[in-house]
Amino acid sequence: MAISIPATRPANPRFSSGPCAKPPVFKLDNLSDAALGRSHRAAVGKDKLKAAIEETRAILGIPADYKIGIVPASDTGAYEMAMWNLLGARPVEMLAWESFGAGWVTDAVKQLKLDATVKTAEYGEIVDLNAVNFDHDVCFTWNGTTSGVRVPDGGIIPANRAGLTLCDATSAAFAMDLPWDKLDVTTFSWQKVLGGEAAHGMLILSPRAVERLENYTPAWPLPKIFRLTKGGKLIDGIFTGATINTPSMLAVEDYLQALEWARSVGGLTGLIARADANTAAITEFVEQNDWIDFLAVDPATRSNTSVCLKFTDSRISDGPTFAKVVAKRMEAENVALDIGGYRDAPAGLRIWCGGTVETSDIAAMLPWLAYAFESEITAT
Repeated sequence: MAISIPATRPANPRFSSGPCAKPPVFKLDNLSDAALGRSHRAAVGKDKLKAAIEETRAILGIPADYKIGIVPASDTGAYEMAMWNLLGARPVEMLAWESFGAGWVTDAVKQLKLDATVKTAEYGEIVDLNAVNFDHDVCFTWNGTTSGVRVPDGGIIPANRAGLTLCDATSAAFAMDLPWDKLDVTTFSWQKVLGGEAAHGMLILSPRAVERLENYTPAWPLPKIFRLTKGGKLIDGIFTGATINTPSMLAVEDYLQALEWARSVGGLTGLIARADANTAAITEFVEQNDWIDFLAVDPATRSNTSVCLKFTDSRISDGPTFAKVVAKRMEAENVALDIGGYRDAPAGLRIWCGGTVETSDIAAMLPWLAYAFESEITAT
């Protein structure tokens, strides 16, 4: 017998994995202090950009001797900038267990034409981190946004490594406890865990990465928008608010408001707790229903932000079509928007559980997922 239509709806049905839900307190009026119509190089603009950098440092616990820069083109721009500036000095290992990591592999091998060692894993799994040679430069995503698989911790990365670690942390920063002493380059974008606006990326460099920048010149030309050094020295202004190109001061103000909210909920500890609570609600639901499961094979590597699910019912003959229909039904009911799995990932759903999502909304959405499943499985 079909289950009843749930009586409660999420107050906010936005569960997209990027751009992600705004902080619960977001209002357009909060952006009224944005430095609109002012130069980002004027004192007011510089002050806001520097505040964004230093508040990022404070909340994430980034060491004082690490450089933090606001760069163009979101996380993609930040990570490409790192690869183009730093790779080629020593052997490279490229690790990928989802689509964005695979994209970095393509750029390193086909665009930079590096003779890289490539290690990949299927969606839902992770590469054997014990087999990675960290005396090489190593490129990887901390959290696979499209696979729901993350690095469990930084214990596998040796403190005395000879190579650099280049970490794409765009759906991990502000939701996971990143081991900064193990990361030489870290990138993320505002529109992920804090629900900021898109188009700006964060580039975080350890002293080891800065040393490489100042003592190594890549064999390939660097476009202006990628250049981090001049005359063999780091362009330090990039890391104090003097951005390479013109930023959106409206987006900067939005990020500052998101950082203020993050501090109000307990900073990094509070944000991690919120994401963990959201994921725990889904875990309980999965354990109670045998027709759905996590895409991540090992619970130790299961993401607490980009939670990917798969349908396991034997009555489903066309998995991709079934998953799309369920996602569309959830959207039509306005109870879950943009939860279809990533286009290159196995058929299923992807539910954002980062800290800007309220656990009460996850709890209200899950009965609708059961309702949508039951309705569609009955119709097949």
